[in-house]
Amino acid sequence: MANYQVTEPCYVISVAARILGMHAQTLRYYERAGMITPSRTQGNVRLYSESDIMRLRKVKQLMDDLGVNLAGAEVILIMREHLQEMEAELDSLRKEVQRLRVSSR
Repeated sequence: MANYQVTEPCYVISVAARILGMHAQTLRYYERAGMITPSRTQGNVRLYSESDIMRLRKVKQLMDDLGVNLAGAEVILIMREHLQEMEAELDSLRKEVQRLRVSSR
C-alpha cells in the first residue's frame, strides 16, 4: 500500500460509525447538512476516506468537548482550513523572499 492516500475512500458507513463512536444515522445527517461528502460506489454505497474520518473526529470533538453546535463546528472547520491555506502561502512567500535575497547578493 505504498500509494495509499488519506483521500482514498475505504470505509463503509458501519465501519466509519464504529471508528467514530457514533451512529450511522448521525453520519447520514452530517452528510445531509453538508459537513461531509463521502464517495459513492456504483451501487450507491457510501465510502469514507481517512480524511473524512479526521474531519468527523474534529466535528465530534468541537461538539462534545466545547459544546459547539453543528453550524458552529462547520464555521470553525472552514476558518481552520483557510488559516492553514494562508499559513502555507505565507511560508511560500517567505521562501521566495529568501531566495530573492540570496540571488541578489
